[in-house]
Amino acid sequence: MLLSQLPNGTHAVVQRVVPANADVGEATLRRLGELGFIAGEPVQVLRRGPGGREPLAVQVGETLFALRLLEAQCIEVQTPDGAIL
Repeated sequence: MLLSQLPNGTHAVVQRVVPANADVGEATLRRLGELGFIAGEPVQVLRRGPGGREPLAVQVGETLFALRLLEAQCIEVQTPDGAIL
């Protein structure tokens, strides 16, 4: 499952960071890793912006970030029920 698909309040664990589409470069993927989006880190989508879209307020570990939808689509997560898509 992608981080962008998680409902608000859902807890998950980062599995990996992947390019979502051609608009995502290596610099974006590296930045996400530097921010703490690495395999095994707990993550939670707290809220979404106006209309349920951008930005996404996301907590990874103990840190809060605002991510664009494109960035959240690059982060694969596993939910407590074991779903990975």
